[in-house]
Amino acid sequence: MACLLGHLADHSVFYQQFLQQVEDADPTGQIWIVTDNESSHNSLSTRTWLEDPPRIHHAVIPVGACWLNLQEGWWRIFRTAALAGRSFANPDDIAYATALATSQLNSRANPWIWGRPTPPTRRLRRRYAYRLRNPALDE
Repeated sequence: MACLLGHLADHSVFYQQFLQQVEDADPTGQIWIVTDNESSHNSLSTRTWLEDPPRIHHAVIPVGACWLNLQEGWWRIFRTAALAGRSFANPDDIAYATALATSQLNSRANPWIWGRPTPPTRRLRRRYAYRLRNPALDE
């Protein structure tokens, strides 16, 4: 099971409630949770809570390795495609926009490429040698 975590998990209690909802929604199998190193995700109370359900595995992205968190980039692209500049009258409109944006993004999905593209190679400029004439020497 995979899911995105929003601002509801800003505190340890809310984060633990979210984990409980995830566990209740998927009563069988292993659950892997990958999070950043925010204090609510790695607090003592959260680590203690995670000891009880042995099927929930918690992995924390190391400090200084935020580039490993593909969720942030994906969420920015998804928000732009599905939600930006739109207003919704009801939850069905949001569900429709989400499904449409997901299918459009999936139709043109490409693997992520890390780093910058290599810069284009520069062509060597032609070098011209100019010979100056000295009229005094031409005689």
